[in-house]
Amino acid sequence: MIYLVRHGQTVFNAEGRQQGHLDSALTALGRAQATAVGRLLQGLIGKPDGWRLIASPLGRAQATAAVIGETLRLPVETDPRVIEVSFGEWDGRLRRELALEHPETFSRKDWQFAAPGGESFEAVHARVSAWLADLPPEPSRKVIVVGHGGAGRVLRGAFLGLSRQDTWDQEVPQDAVYRLANGAVVRFDCEPAEG
Repeated sequence: MIYLVRHGQTVFNAEGRQQGHLDSALTALGRAQATAVGRLLQGLIGKPDGWRLIASPLGRAQATAAVIGETLRLPVETDPRVIEVSFGEWDGRLRRELALEHPETFSRKDWQFAAPGGESFEAVHARVSAWLADLPPEPSRKVIVVGHGGAGRVLRGAFLGLSRQDTWDQEVPQDAVYRLANGAVVRFDCEPAEG
């Protein structure tokens, strides 16, 4: 079983900026979301015996995982294969400015993969699929992973065998947990957080 979490809200999220491989701090709401996710996971997994907590190397995922780890009393491991999609030259840019500059690209749902110097969908799919393949088989798989919106979509899509379009159509909440088990993905929403 895998529980997949997106990091809490960041300053860049609040500003409408592409983060990619850049980083920004969690907001007060983001820290509250991390706390709420930790409590939700505590109820979902019960005793943490045998569970692993893995996070992307980016600071926002590490900060979220640290809060969850404190709640669950689990150490945080790091795996670069669950890092966010790199948006190349668009990392750090405001989405509204990019939409004005590239209206033809922004008419596509997966416009992020058109970023100059950015990662391709196929590259992200390959790395998250490799991460999935390296996990122990079910039912001995007991993993919580703290990642990102884009990479998390691709990870869920890879797990379910979705098409590229269906993969990118998935939601990316910062106040929910996804359980990936037995070929299905189930969403669990947190109590509303305030920041």
